[in-house]
Amino acid sequence: AALGRRMLESSVQRLLLEGTAELLGLDQRPGRIEVYDNSHISGSHALGAMIVSGPEGLVKNEYRKFNIKSNDIMAGDDYAMLREVLKRRFTRALKENPDRSGGAWPELVVIDGGPGHLSASSEVLADLGTSDMALVCIAKGSDRDAGRERFYMAGRTPFMLQPNDPVLYFLQRLRDEAHRFAIGSHRARRSRAIGQSLLDEISGVGSRRKRAL
Repeated sequence: AALGRRMLESSVQRLLLEGTAELLGLDQRPGRIEVYDNSHISGSHALGAMIVSGPEGLVKNEYRKFNIKSNDIMAGDDYAMLREVLKRRFTRALKENPDRSGGAWPELVVIDGGPGHLSASSEVLADLGTSDMALVCIAKGSDRDAGRERFYMAGRTPFMLQPNDPVLYFLQRLRDEAHRFAIGSHRARRSRAIGQSLLDEISGVGSRRKRAL
């Protein structure tokens, strides 16, 4: 029964990837999809998150978080944070795997956002010489209702899907997973920072003791 369930899930995943390729005009179904989202509260402890999906579903050991490092980024500047994350991710990928072998490079990059995010992302990928990767941004509707998402791709008119489209549901799930991972990572980082600041207020607690605590 477990084997049958896995085979069914695998065939459904394959159909969803084929549907995604058809929708987005890809030459073949994507083997690796990377989805990006940012999380910050008033700009504090900002980080970017990347999740990965493949032929068998979510690949959680490939998830990555990026603590925003640049001091030049204004609080809450989503576009600047996205540019930093993508630049770090693909600069490293170019260094470690310039021939893009072994499945470490995505065939599709998905960004939670709208036309401004598409412009910022496209700019980074073009600067790095990696703009041949498929890139799509998914923006929630004006009422933020699931099912009213608008899709943005370079060279295409923005488009929407029918609310009951399985591919829409698949891409929504990926975007929501990236959001969940970004929020969870941000909360963990903020909790650590709060804990550290509270320890700083206690006299006699050295750096070694703080790390142990």
